[in-house]
Amino acid sequence: MATHLITGAGSGIGASVADRLHARGDELILLARDAARGKELTARYPGARALVADLADPDRISWAFSHQALPDRLDSLLHIAGIVDLGPVGELRPKTWHQQLNVNLIAPAELTRLLLPSLRAAQGQVVFVNSGAGLNAHPEWGAYAASKHGLKALADSLRGEERANGVRVTSVYPGRTATPMQAKVHSQEGKAYDPQAWIDPESVATTILMAVDLPRDAEVNDLTVRPGR
Repeated sequence: MATHLITGAGSGIGASVADRLHARGDELILLARDAARGKELTARYPGARALVADLADPDRISWAFSHQALPDRLDSLLHIAGIVDLGPVGELRPKTWHQQLNVNLIAPAELTRLLLPSLRAAQGQVVFVNSGAGLNAHPEWGAYAASKHGLKALADSLRGEERANGVRVTSVYPGRTATPMQAKVHSQEGKAYDPQAWIDPESVATTILMAVDLPRDAEVNDLTVRPGR
């Protein structure tokens, strides 16, 4: 039975991945921003346990973890949580930049640092769910795209550093996916939202699990997923 730590398990792609892993009997550790959210998640996934830390405050993640038991071995660390706020560079305040960089880049880096001993012990895998914006930046996506371009750099550096330790690193770049985040994006863009027009979160979950379940003689470094219609 493999052990997976998942961020963003409360909705969207993260929930789809958690559903699939839980259904097959794997052990889940679900990151929650606070204890109340942790109780909600563990009620949804019986047998799972919560690890509490706020991704919006990466400076305090180490302190939060020092009061909780971390796994000795971790087969995968799945970075799926993220936030987005659109706006032209000429109007974005530092607070908006800090919020997206904290949740989308700095917190994943800090989580990875703290959990690397557990990943090395299991020769596990780190999966960064990035975005098409992590490859191409478009108008009004500057802050979000910057955080995701940084996430690509983090993954690429980590892959080279940890190869000798047997830790695999994968970046997944989904296009627009029918999640609550996508509904928010459409609202910010002033567009009507039709979830049927975009990728089903289950399809992205399938690609993530394919990378995680790949035999050890190979690894997926980068995986781009685009809407099929």
